[in-house]
Formats: sequence, C-alpha cells, structure tokens
Amino acid sequence: MEITCAEALVRCLELEGVELVFGYPGGAILPVYDALNDSKIKHILTRHEQGAAHAASGYARTTGKVGVCMATSGPGATNLVTGLANAYMDSIPLVAITGQVPTSQVGTDAFQEVDITGITIPITKHNYLVKDAKMLPLIIKRAFHIARTGRPGPVLIDLPKDVANTRIKFNYPEEVHLKGYKPTVKGHIAQINQAAKLMMQAERPVIYAGGGVVNAEASEELTWLAETLDAPVVTTLMGLGAFPGNHPLFLGMPGLHGNLAANLAVTHSDLLITLGARFDDRVTGRIAGFAPGARVIHVDIDPAEISKNVISHLPIVGDTKKVLTDLLVRLDKKQNPGWIEQVSSWKEEHAHRYQQDGELLKPQYVIEEIYRHSKGDAIVSTDVGQHQMWVAQHFPFKEPRALVTSGGLGVMGFGLPGAIGAQIGRPEKTVVLVTGDGSFQMSLNELSTAAEQELPLKIVVLNNRCLGMVRQLQEFYCEKRYTAVDFSFVPDFAALARVYGFKGYTVNTAEELQSALTEAFQDPGPVLIDCSVDPNENVLPMVLAGKDICDPV
Repeated sequence: MEITCAEALVRCLELEGVELVFGYPGGAILPVYDALNDSKIKHILTRHEQGAAHAASGYARTTGKVGVCMATSGPGATNLVTGLANAYMDSIPLVAITGQVPTSQVGTDAFQEVDITGITIPITKHNYLVKDAKMLPLIIKRAFHIARTGRPGPVLIDLPKDVANTRIKFNYPEEVHLKGYKPTVKGHIAQINQAAKLMMQAERPVIYAGGGVVNAEASEELTWLAETLDAPVVTTLMGLGAFPGNHPLFLGMPGLHGNLAANLAVTHSDLLITLGARFDDRVTGRIAGFAPGARVIHVDIDPAEISKNVISHLPIVGDTKKVLTDLLVRLDKKQNPGWIEQVSSWKEEHAHRYQQDGELLKPQYVIEEIYRHSKGDAIVSTDVGQHQMWVAQHFPFKEPRALVTSGGLGVMGFGLPGAIGAQIGRPEKTVVLVTGDGSFQMSLNELSTAAEQELPLKIVVLNNRCLGMVRQLQEFYCEKRYTAVDFSFVPDFAALARVYGFKGYTVNTAEELQSALTEAFQDPGPVLIDCSVDPNENVLPMVLAGKDICDPV
C-alpha cells in the first residue's frame, strides 16, 4: 500500500520513538501537519518558530532524547536558525523539519523560498534537501542517527511540498550505515594506560569536566574518578550538575566569572584531566596563562576539539563514559592531602560573597532562596546575562540535566521556551525559569504556549530595569559611558503574567520574596515573581580581556 511522503515522515518519527514535536505550521509544510492528524505524536504549537527550536533543545537537554521541531519554508525556516546554532554550539541532539516550495520553483525566488540548507550548513551536523521521495525514510533514519551519535547536534531536513505529496511504498530501514561517519567511541587502550600512569604520578591533579560528561551519562564515573584520585573538580557552565555541586571536591565553575578557587586550582595544577570540554575562551582567558605548568589529558568524542585551543599532551578520542569505564579499573585509590588542603583553603577564602543588608534585593540572595525553597530539587532554565552567571555561582546543581541554558551561543530569549521543553519532557520535576527583564521580553509571547499546555512553571524575573551584563561591560571597558542599556519603560510582569493565567507577584523586599517563594513552591500551578533587584550589582569575579584567569577584578 502506498502512502504520501508526508505520511511516511510521520510514521518514521513514530518508529524513532518521537512522542512530541514543537512547531509552527505554514503552507509549504501543510502536508506534514495534515498527516499528524492521524498520529499519536503530540504537537506543541509555540508562538514563534525560534521558540520551537529552543523548546526542543530544552526537551532534549533534560531527557537525553532527540528533540524535534518543525517550521514552514522561508521565514518559518529562517526563524529556526538561532535555535539550530544554539543546539550546534551546545551539542544538543535535534532534528528540524522544514517545508520547502515545490521542486519546480526551487531557485526561482518563489514566495517564501529560502535556501535553508545553504544557510544552515555551518550550524548543523548535517542537512538534507529531499529531492527523491523514495529516499525520505532513509534520510530520516540517517538524521536521527547523526543527531544522537558521536558529538550530538542538530540535523535539518528540508522537504519540498510536491515531494511531501508524492506517494511511495513505505519501508523504514532497521539499520543505517554512513560511509565516512563512524564516530570513535572506544578510547585507545595504550593512551588510557598512559593516562592512568600520569594520574597516579600527579601531585596536583584537577579534573575539568564539560557538557560532554552530561551527554555521555558519565556523571557516576566522574565521581568515582574524583574520589579515586582525590582530585578537585571544576566544571564548565554546560557541565554543571555532572558532578554534585555540594561535594567537598567540587570547586565550581572556572573562567571569566568562575570561582577564583577553581581558577587558582587550574593555574597551579600539574595535571589537567579534561573530560568532554572544549577549552572555550570564556574558560581559558589568556591561553598562555591557562594551566601553564600542567600536562593536559583531553578526553573527547570529537577529534576536532583536541588541541584546537589548548595543546593536549595526551589525547583520547572516545565516548567519555566508555573511556572512564576502561580507565577506572587501571587506577588505585590515592590521596593528595597537601593539595586538597590548599584548594580547600582557596575554596573557603574565595567563596562567592555578597551582603543582603540594604533595602534593595541582591540577585545572589534571590538565587540562594530559590535553591532553599526548592531544596535544590528542581530543573532550572535561564536566559543569558548576569542572572545566568548568578545561577551558576549560587545554585549548586546536584545532578546532571538539571540546568537548561544557552552556553556557547549565549541566546537571550532562550530561557522561557527552554523551560517549556524541559517541563514537557520532565513533567514530574519542578521547573524554575530564572530570567532577566531584558531576556524575558525577547520571548514572553511563549507564556501563551505555557498556558495552553497548562505547565506549572515557576518564573523568577531578576528585574534591574536594564541590560545588566552589557551595562557591566560598559562599566569596565567604556569608562562607565552607558549607552542603550537602561530601560525607561518596563512592563508590569506580574500583571502581564496574570493575563496568561499565571499567579503574579511583585517583590521589592526580602520579606516579600520569602512570602512569594513559599506560595510559589506550594502552588501546583504556574507562578511568576517579578523581583526588583539592585541595578548596580555586578557579577564578580570578572576576568578582563587578555588577563589570566587567576587575575580577576
């Protein structure tokens, strides 16, 4: 029996275990949406295509599954671009499906036509323009395989409308073999043996873990490694939660706004054990001053990351979980009492501090109170800016996949749709969105999506009536010449939330904050708390451009 290519696409999604897709319909993708009518796959109608991509990322980030989003041709497809770039930078598995004008019109500048495959080549692991309807099932199989294997990432499938309506005999392949695409998952044993030897000899080891540990589900192995070697652990922003934030060996996040103890430990280490991290410039500062006396072991699934930014003395290409499994049986338990005493002293001396002693709420205090009221048992989504860094500094994540944020691309407007995807993917968890007044206004239209899906989100807006991080940069780099960062008008977010069916609270004092948080975490429904916070508070420490990470302001 023949079915349309659009119907075949939906059936392929079902066979891949897809339970829901995020999207926004339009003319070119109409056949696919029509086919969804006969499927058990749930469609989440976002209010903007960019929201669909970000929600799919939030879903994928918290569940470990491949997120799926859809959009029509032209502006629908281009509205996905920021979300695809974000997923590419943060190694999030996505499959994006876009409609396209009929093949006879491709290249003619037809209504709502763009070359979306050409546009997205640099920001996807791979993409496809489906020209032969019979190839679609194989393309879908390949797309999911590419998205979830090796270093995860986004794959785009562009489907012309006439191809979508073409009838084919359906046959979904059980396996896929891609010539030239064979990610190395098992580390080289000789290199693992050498790594074990270096680890046993090291006197000042530091483990530097990134988002690759989360993607590989290797958090348990990371903890075993740290406790076996008696080695302190630092994690990137995307790695937060890979190692328990309340563990005595955890020093926090290194880098530009990292804990100074973490930066000092990296700087004075003699062995840097790097797991699933890419030595981003926000972590390293001045490259020549980054871990200058350390030999570097670098474990990564992506060989392109090895020695890309920091020279690796011992590279191991492979899946972090598999490499650590092979490594741990080659290690003996050791202790580094002098080193641990030193880093513990740094940790105590350079802990993040602030004073909540005036009338204005300090944003750090708000974050710590969110942690206390949630007992740390929450998924936290953030936007990008000062509030994102305060969450990283003051919310000790205890488990992986509990932080949903935009790391590499730094997308304002990511937080709310990211939280929506997380809440839909993990309905049993409390999901808290911490956002700023600038970021929130970039995607607050998705409050409508949250309301329609009856999601019990808890939203906390750190409202300083300005673009706080840009203002901070202007303070340090522009001699306090502030330009285009202060809002002369900010809406009443609590009143706006009530329009969408949320309970809304406006908070100005510590007492009001306590009351609002208590009610929010007891309420089974959606709540928004608009917190007026000190507009002059900066994220500290801060490493200025060209400086070493142990030399912050």
